[in-house]
This record gives sequence, structure tokens and C-alpha cells, in this order.
Amino acid sequence: MIRRPDVLLLDEPTNHLDIESIVWLQGFLKRFEGTLIFVTHDRMFLQELASRIIEVDRGRVFDWTCNYQTFLVRRDALLAAEAIEQAQFDKKLAEEEVWIRQGIKARRTRNEGRVWALKAMREERSQRRQKLGTAKLQLQEAERSGALVARLEDVSHAFGERTVIRNFSTTVFRGDKVGIIGPNGAGKSTLLRILLGDLQPTSGKVRLGTNISVGYFDQLRSQLDDTKTARENVSDGTDHLIINGQKKHVMGFLQDFLFSPDRAHTLAGFLSGGERNRLLLAKMMSKPSNVLVLDEPTNDLDAETLELLEDVLPAFGGTVFLVSHDRAFLNNVATSLIVFEGDGRLGEYDGGYDDWIRVRDQRLEAAQRQTEKPAGKSAAVSVSGGAVSGSSAAAVPAAPAAAAPKRRLSFKEQRELEDLSERIAGLEQRQKELNVEMAAPGFFQSGGTRIAAVTTELAKVSDELLHCYERWELLEGGM
Repeated sequence: MIRRPDVLLLDEPTNHLDIESIVWLQGFLKRFEGTLIFVTHDRMFLQELASRIIEVDRGRVFDWTCNYQTFLVRRDALLAAEAIEQAQFDKKLAEEEVWIRQGIKARRTRNEGRVWALKAMREERSQRRQKLGTAKLQLQEAERSGALVARLEDVSHAFGERTVIRNFSTTVFRGDKVGIIGPNGAGKSTLLRILLGDLQPTSGKVRLGTNISVGYFDQLRSQLDDTKTARENVSDGTDHLIINGQKKHVMGFLQDFLFSPDRAHTLAGFLSGGERNRLLLAKMMSKPSNVLVLDEPTNDLDAETLELLEDVLPAFGGTVFLVSHDRAFLNNVATSLIVFEGDGRLGEYDGGYDDWIRVRDQRLEAAQRQTEKPAGKSAAVSVSGGAVSGSSAAAVPAAPAAAAPKRRLSFKEQRELEDLSERIAGLEQRQKELNVEMAAPGFFQSGGTRIAAVTTELAKVSDELLHCYERWELLEGGM
């Protein structure tokens, strides 16, 4: 860019860039006065910059002079018209095939022009290239985890003198779809490891839920063995997989992820970036899980597979931790965001990327208005030692403090309140069962081990129940 070129050729320029860098690049390219030709699967980047789209489809090149959203509408209309035209062609071909195979009387009367036309139709049909299929993504859900997946309380973590997480608290419940965004190197992977219990923080408390089964998608693709074929990476030496209780051949399973038999027997090290991503998705989805960790899953994926992933993740009953710089993907999947805001500070926001940008801009505008407010208007009246001073000469009686308005609960807090009711009912039932067992006539003759176990569990249940009551009252009162 320093050379001020007349033409810029960019091949997947947003891969591995953080959001801040993508937004900067987007703004720079908008101001670029030369010709820009770029290949990308970043849909927001494409929508913001492209004024003309060249599509390569089944060996043909289509030139669309429009933006991305208009292109989608026009392409769908073209494909629908093409499907109707092909159906009419196939019907005509079938009729001609019936005619050519008629009896001796028909063969005497047939004309050579019609025969040659039929041959031409057969040739045209044999040359037709069908549109490439789309992957069939199906997540396997393990047995449900507990309602609580992870709770962090005043967690901090540092590497030497550099603090990447400072006094951060959060609660993640089953079913949450949590997006994590921040600059490269900010500590997103560190936060993931803490949330999963793989890393002990420098300070603070971490409480993990029960019955957690994790499926992991690694941005470095280190889970793939480059010395093994695609089939061997998924099958672990077996011919069949159990997918949602059904036995399925590994080759059929790989075909769902667009691997032909030839590509399924190709070493992983020789696969393209998109193929490696689909292979890692297949490997992850071949095993049941109730917590999915997706670290930059969108790099190198085509738009169709991205959209399929956006369909299956919100429907997944488990929990999703999503690290991504794809803004459209975050909008379509995440129910909340954890944002690295600098100097180890993390913020939590409901919704996706656009929701966070709106809240951030509102805060910046409010802060700017505050700094621009004239000093003379900051306080009309001040009270000190019982004397009144300020712009008003008359004595002003102290007004009673207005009751603070009840704050509206966030989406996560509403979810937490709903889950707490269920959790409290379960704990109360268990407490009742333990009390009944201890009240039985023969309980204290059952042996020291059983008595200690029941007593310990009852104390633990009672403590947790008390904590749930306190939290429920806090949420019910609007914090």
C-alpha cells in the first residue's frame, strides 16, 4: 500500500485479522482510488466494498454489477429459472427417447432431422454440470450438562508483568452461545482455557458445571494428523461411526461434508484450507458433546457452509463458546459477547456484534456530551455545613432521595432467573429426601460411611440452596 498501486489484488485479506484491523482495512479500501479485486468469504466486508461481483459457477463466469445483497437475490432468481428450464428440457428429452424407441411403423416414418436433434439433446444433457452440493451438518448432543456451565468470580490472569484478564466475573449457563472478541494476542484463548478448567487463573474463583463434554475446533487445526488421510482422521481405524444413535459408514459421513472418495483418501496435509476446515468440523461432529468451543471456525469456509453452520449452532441445545472475527457470523449465532476492551478489562454485552457496536457508540456519545457540558451548568445548588450556596439565593430544602428505578434484567439474567427456579425445586426435593432418610429409625445403625456421606451431602445441598435463594431474591428485586 505504501507503493500506492493502481490495482490491488487481495486473496482472503480478512483471514487471521482481528475485528479492529478488518474495520480499519475496510475503511482504507473504501478510500482507495485505484481498482480493487478481492476474493473473500467475509460477507460484511463484501457488502461494504463490492460494487461488482464476478461469480465462478460450474465452469461458467457470471458478471453481476451490484452489491452483495442484490447479488444474492438475483442469483437465487437465476437458479430458480434455470431449474425450471432444465425440468422442461428433461421432459422433452424423455418424450423424444420414447419416440425413437417406438415400433417398426414409427421407425419408418421418423425423419432424420428429429433424430439429429435428439442426438444433440443427449450431448447437451451429458455436458450439464450440476451445482455443487452443500455440506450436511448435524451436531451430536451428549447427555445434558448441569444448568451451570461455568462461573468466574473476580478472575485475573497475568503472564509475568502483563495482565491479560483483570477482575472479571461472569456466569455461563447451559444453552448460552457466547462470542469472544478482541485484538489478536489479547488473551481470548487464555479465557477459553480458564472457562473450560484447563488453566488455573492467577487469582479469583472458578466454578465449573457438572457432566461437561467438550467438542473443540482449533484455529491452528492441530487436531488433524497431516500424515493420515481424511478418512483416517475421522474414523480412528474403524469403518463405521455411530451418529445420533445410527450406524453410518465413514465414507458416507465424509460425503456429507463434500468429500469425494478420492479426496477422502487424500492425506490431510495435501487438503486445501477449506477442506481442512470441513474435515475438522466432521471430526468434531463425529462425537457427541454438550459444550462446543469454536476457535475461528469461519476461516476458509465457503459461504454456503457458513450459512449451514449458522443454522445448526443456534438449534444446538448445549453451550457454545465462539471466538470469531466474522461479524455476520457473530450476529447470527451469539446470544452474548465477552469483549476484551484493553488493559485486561473485559465487558459483557447481550446480543451479537451489531448490538455491541450500538451500545459502545451510545457510551462514547454520552461520554463526549459529558466532557462538552459547560462547567457553569454542572451544579445549580450545593449544600455544605447547613448553608446553601449556588445560583439560587433562596433556601432550598433537601429533597428526599428518589427511589432508584428497578433495572431491567439482561437476557442472561432472565435465563439465570428461570434456571434458578428449576434448580431450587430440585435442591428442595433432594433436601427433603435426605431429611426423610436421616429420620428413618434404622439410619444411625447403617454404618459410619453412609452416615457421613448423607450428612455431608445434606450440608452441601443446604448451602447451595441458601446461595440460590439469595441470588433469586437479588434477581427478582431487579438487582
